[in-house]
Amino acid sequence: MQKFVMQGGKKLEGDIPVQGAKNSALPILSAALLCEGESILENCPKLSDVYTACRILTSAGCQCNMQGHTVSIRADSVSHSEIPETLMQEMRSSIIFMGAMLGRLGTCTMGYPGGCELGSRPIDLHLQAFRRMGVKIHEHHGILSCTTPNGLHGAKIHLQFPSVGATENILLASVMAKGETILTNAAREPEIIDLANYLNRCGAKIRGAGCSTIYVQGVQKLKGCTYRIMPDRIVTATWLSAVAMTGGNVRLIGTDTTSLEGILDVFEEMNCRFSRSENTLCFSAGKPLHAVRYLKTMPYPSFPTDAQPVVMSALCVADGTSLIEETIFENRFRHVEGLCRMGADIQITGRAAVVHGVHRLHGAQVSATDLRGGAALLVAGLSAEGETILTEISHIDRGYDSPEVLLRNVGAGIVRI
Repeated sequence: MQKFVMQGGKKLEGDIPVQGAKNSALPILSAALLCEGESILENCPKLSDVYTACRILTSAGCQCNMQGHTVSIRADSVSHSEIPETLMQEMRSSIIFMGAMLGRLGTCTMGYPGGCELGSRPIDLHLQAFRRMGVKIHEHHGILSCTTPNGLHGAKIHLQFPSVGATENILLASVMAKGETILTNAAREPEIIDLANYLNRCGAKIRGAGCSTIYVQGVQKLKGCTYRIMPDRIVTATWLSAVAMTGGNVRLIGTDTTSLEGILDVFEEMNCRFSRSENTLCFSAGKPLHAVRYLKTMPYPSFPTDAQPVVMSALCVADGTSLIEETIFENRFRHVEGLCRMGADIQITGRAAVVHGVHRLHGAQVSATDLRGGAALLVAGLSAEGETILTEISHIDRGYDSPEVLLRNVGAGIVRI
């Protein structure tokens, strides 16, 4: 079992390169399954979830190779439509392979996805949409068997909630379906736009990605291309929180500042300062940090649920009291126990957290409970007085590419053991 050992209280100063977005790379890897020829994906982060996605592609018959941060996929020989249960259990977003499998082969067999236990994340929206597109779904002992006896066809689909995963799955299934698909109340996240841009470059006909209504005109085939994955806005928020807590001053290189509006507004309220160009963000910690009166997680373009845990860590040492309301996942506060063990003053009532700022946190032994909660404890350990030992870091490796190396380069006291 690996762990991070941190000696806290050191300012972070210097340049931080921002990795490619996990939440963009995974659906685009799935989309490569639809394409003839070779897809070359650049700026792909080296994460355990990415490796799992590559193993799923290989199990389907693809040739998949990763060199550095570039993944090449050849899907000419796709023939297997059953995804092994062990791979399905390794990550929640494995469900997006259903849309790609149906689009490519017209059939798919898989179990329910695994991943972080953040509460109810039903796939009902996915299955309802597929049924409208002509998919027959049979469930037996937790295994979903999907067929398209008359082929996939376009449909008018309205999502009851703007689910990112359901929006992605519908796009993957519809790009080669017969006719037009009109999706309303679609998710608007930048990662949706990135997926649509990749598919369009491969020959798809998608209009409206990033808006609440998306139009997809089915095509007969797609051809692979070279595409660069967008920067990770949640990783960016993580390093901003770390800098805010340690009192540092950094320059984030290769980020996309246009996707950070809802996040940067919160740090500005916390008294942090920043300047930005197209792909660079210069950021300085507030002295002192200010509490945020009210922070509510909502679908994009509002504040993202994935950034909530790491921002909560920074608010633990801000002057004043902050109120956080989590509206997306009911178990998104599992990291609070670890923060309190480090001296934070947080009260939880249902889906609301009241954070009373303290002067400093102190080191402790804590465990990552999920990906973003683990990142929150990592950020807290960089600031805490004394030594922090963070275990169960396999959760963090699902979304952060060698974070200890990056952080040591800007002055953090952290080692992986």
